[in-house]
Amino acid sequence: MSDVQTPRRRRTPEQARDESIASARSLLLSKGPEAVTLAAIGAEIGMTHANLIYHFGSAAGLRSAVMASMVADLTDTLDQMIMRLRTDQGAPLDIVSTVFEAFDEGGAARLAAWIVSSGELSHLQPVEAAVQDLVEAIQEKLGDADGLARDRIRSAVLFIAISATGDALIGRPLGEILEQPEGAGRRIVADLLPHFLVQPPRAGSAAKE
Repeated sequence: MSDVQTPRRRRTPEQARDESIASARSLLLSKGPEAVTLAAIGAEIGMTHANLIYHFGSAAGLRSAVMASMVADLTDTLDQMIMRLRTDQGAPLDIVSTVFEAFDEGGAARLAAWIVSSGELSHLQPVEAAVQDLVEAIQEKLGDADGLARDRIRSAVLFIAISATGDALIGRPLGEILEQPEGAGRRIVADLLPHFLVQPPRAGSAAKE
């Protein structure tokens, strides 16, 4: 019985890196972090273990490259959302759908879990500036009549991100257990978001009423 050779082809270094990262990302989203191995990636794209090591230095190097690529995609998504807010083409409620899609279909939730479980939190640093810019853009959109908008917006962004992460990782099975329709988590967050962003009435005005 002869061994079946993995099909291989010539690639430029850039093509090799891009295809390896794309394969690793696909494995992460479909099977989880434990499936992202040099052997699995090599088998999928027809590249030897030695070639993968040549391009990335080590399995850890490949993992870092995948994380960096996915973080860049998440940052781009946030930047696009910020641009829409600042050009009046999007409403704050659009943030919910965009973030939920990025964390679910875009893989940001699995990425975050992978980064945290591996202890490589430095990969999240590029997201920091984008998140701060998002807070600024929402504040510009809504104004800050009482000087407390920034705190409310930060709370809202934290609420959305944590909810989107949980929904992407366990929302579907949990929704089935609770007999909730698909997308219930996203709808609930969208319904609650205004409560974070609306300026609360002053105590004096409430007393007069």
